[in-house]
Amino acid sequence: MVASVIYKIVPQALWQPARQKGVFDGAPIDLQDGFIHFSTAAQALETAARHFSGQNDLLLIAVEAAKLGEALVFEPSRGGDLFPHLYAALPLDAVLWEKPLPLGADGLHVFPELSE
Repeated sequence: MVASVIYKIVPQALWQPARQKGVFDGAPIDLQDGFIHFSTAAQALETAARHFSGQNDLLLIAVEAAKLGEALVFEPSRGGDLFPHLYAALPLDAVLWEKPLPLGADGLHVFPELSE
């Protein structure tokens, strides 16, 4: 396992149904690609900047990687870096916490402290 905690950035409106169902099926890009995209702590800031620039109403979801089993695969992506991809729905019992991911005065997202 490359990281013990992985992170998902998701619009609050997409996360709300997951809270009710107890499972997150993925964002439209996840459904299109056939897996749920995650980032490690080291990758999360760049992911936010590349894919969520200027977006408000986001949540940062921390997930215990070990609870996802063999459906979680670390695969080469951006620059050969290994990114966590979940080839299943995300069960909410694997979620450690969810926190708002607001925009700062500089237009960049303000992250809480992340653990690996």
